[in-house]
Amino acid sequence: MRDVSQRETFAFSARVLGALFYFAPDSEQASPLVTALTCTDWYEDWPLPSESLVPLAGAMKTPSEESLPDAWQRLFIGPWALPAPPWGSVWLDRESVLFGDSTLALRQWMRENGIAFEMKQNEPEDHFGTLFMLAAWLAENGRDAECDQLLAWHLLPWSHRFLAVFIDEARHPFYVALAKLAQLTLADWQSTLLIPVAEKTLYR
Repeated sequence: MRDVSQRETFAFSARVLGALFYFAPDSEQASPLVTALTCTDWYEDWPLPSESLVPLAGAMKTPSEESLPDAWQRLFIGPWALPAPPWGSVWLDRESVLFGDSTLALRQWMRENGIAFEMKQNEPEDHFGTLFMLAAWLAENGRDAECDQLLAWHLLPWSHRFLAVFIDEARHPFYVALAKLAQLTLADWQSTLLIPVAEKTLYR
């Protein structure tokens, strides 16, 4: 059982990461976060040891020939094939498709637990950023058991592979550093889980 301060710090980091992986960097939701990560000493407030974050903070400020919105378009939207698709079923389904069996399993789990999470029309719920935001919502509402289940059953089984490929393919210092921050944060969360992470076959 997390106490109030643990829930708050967990939800804070989950919401920041979720928004930055889900929304365009110049959007209303993500733009203030991008400014904070590129213009402040945010690592002093992140719930991880600062010494592991200082290199990431420096990388986020590194100039790039590619603009941040262009990098986000290339990595998350297309029009070309995404180098590291951010949906769980792409990694967990034998055919690497959207709305695969793992997405249906997530939907079933959400129904069984009375979780209604509003998505854009006809969009899979297992987007990497969406799952972070859902984890934040669960923590904010004191639903620790469901939060742990979400992480152990529906995010952590594929996130390490997604992030490894994403880091190799991102080619933009901000997004490489963001993915490394997600790696460190997820590892910290996993270390506190009370249930084991599900072992699932990865197909990419």
